[in-house]
Amino acid sequence: MFLRPLLAAAVMVAATVAQANPNSWKYEWPNTDFTNTTITNWAEIMSGGPPKDGIPALDDPQFIWVDQEVRIAGNEPVITVEIDGETPRAYPIRYLTWHEIVNDVIGDVPVAVTFCPLCNSGITFDRRVQGQVLSFGVSGKLRNSDMVMYDRETESWWQQAIGQGIVGLMSGVELTALPTWMESWEEFTTRNPKGLVMAEPSYARRYGANPYRGYDSSRRPFLYNGEMPPHDIDPLARVVRVGDAAWPLERLRKEQVVTENGIQISWVAGQASALDTSKISEGRDVGSIRVRDAAGKDLPHDVMFAFAFHAFWPEGDWMLGG
Repeated sequence: MFLRPLLAAAVMVAATVAQANPNSWKYEWPNTDFTNTTITNWAEIMSGGPPKDGIPALDDPQFIWVDQEVRIAGNEPVITVEIDGETPRAYPIRYLTWHEIVNDVIGDVPVAVTFCPLCNSGITFDRRVQGQVLSFGVSGKLRNSDMVMYDRETESWWQQAIGQGIVGLMSGVELTALPTWMESWEEFTTRNPKGLVMAEPSYARRYGANPYRGYDSSRRPFLYNGEMPPHDIDPLARVVRVGDAAWPLERLRKEQVVTENGIQISWVAGQASALDTSKISEGRDVGSIRVRDAAGKDLPHDVMFAFAFHAFWPEGDWMLGG
């Protein structure tokens, strides 16, 4: 069972969290300016287990045409990136589960496609920051169970869920999130029969398998000591975050289309959870979300776990309906 080693690791980390401070990280991060930070309590930063780059981010990924892809099941989730004037691209979660970050360039737009399994957070960022193009890696650190990324140019740390620098030269700087979304492979190919899909990376990984088996039905998040969400919402229930507001996925499943706060959120069945069974394609159906403004334009958003939304937006709005 996946959760047993998780719990064992949590116990070991909890025993050392009181000693967490920059002095213990300077050997691994000699070029990071720990005096410039938005962090007020260093104990929030925990080791996720792997060291820096122990989870290898991908650079310059290869792509194939969708009709050449034969391994991905129709219900498997992909992150869809559609940029005007460019061929739509799908980034399968079966690969992002093991790599978490893909540094790519679409046309003239450098992007970082990110997925944090422990928060179910999948966001795509523009990598252009203050006149330079950054490339991102996985630090091996977590905060509120969410991946801490780092950029290779300044070795600043970035919080994936909020797209903001938290340690180093880029502390306080915000990345621009792009209007991308997670959907099933079948949805992507039906809409984009001449689209592109990221090819399988050349790493020895069990692509298509879920190393976090049973996680999204567990009682507590991994390596999280913060408050649980209000309104008796399950901490590992999915919510759709748009800005600082969150819509429970279960509400959207029931209503299918919700128009509030000047936006429209729609839900359709057909996407498997990547964090349920040991094989992603056998995961239960959690459906797919699209978020659009009044003009029908796609908006940046995230489908994340409720505990993570509450951790990063403690004063956020819960759109419960009724």
